Amino acid sequence: MSENPKSDGCRTIGYCRVSTTDGRQKSDMQRDALRRAGVTVLFEDHCSGAKTSRPDLDRCLAELEPGDTLVIWRLDRLGRSLPHLLDVVGELSDRGIHLRSLHETIDTSTATGRLIFHVMASLAAFERELTAERVAAGVASYRERHNRWGRKPVMTPDQLETAQLIIASGKSVTVAAERIGVGRSTLYRALSATSGIEASD
Repeated sequence: MSENPKSDGCRTIGYCRVSTTDGRQKSDMQRDALRRAGVTVLFEDHCSGAKTSRPDLDRCLAELEPGDTLVIWRLDRLGRSLPHLLDVVGELSDRGIHLRSLHETIDTSTATGRLIFHVMASLAAFERELTAERVAAGVASYRERHNRWGRKPVMTPDQLETAQLIIASGKSVTVAAERIGVGRSTLYRALSATSGIEASD
């Protein structure tokens, strides 16, 4: 981190994240671009984008004061994900701090920059709603399949055998169904499935 004492004026503070896969040239490019943008205080983390712990980002956010501008080289250098990025930008906005991303030419001190983040927030909310709908549909589908596949048989093998004996003795399917305690259509289906022929009443 490049040291610079706090002042009463608005400052331009930079943050960069140097990934373990970034080459020396790419790392220097970030720092040079931030300094050309007027950054006087630079915080720098050396970690991958997915890493949760970023000590210098925490120090950077603590250093920022109302009226300051946080400058980053690219949006993915700041946020681990779109929701995380929007959370950080929302926190900065609530504190009266602007964000400027050089690569995407976004500046939240302007109406256009704020609009872009409002659109991004809306898209993120839309994606969350779609995900929730897909999860709900998946759960409903699973329950339907589970109930259908897990339902207890409406007729046991013993009941079917008894019904077949009753019918063989000359009784009707209706009588057989009543005696074993199932519906006539249920017995018809069971007889058709086992014999491959239509049962007659």
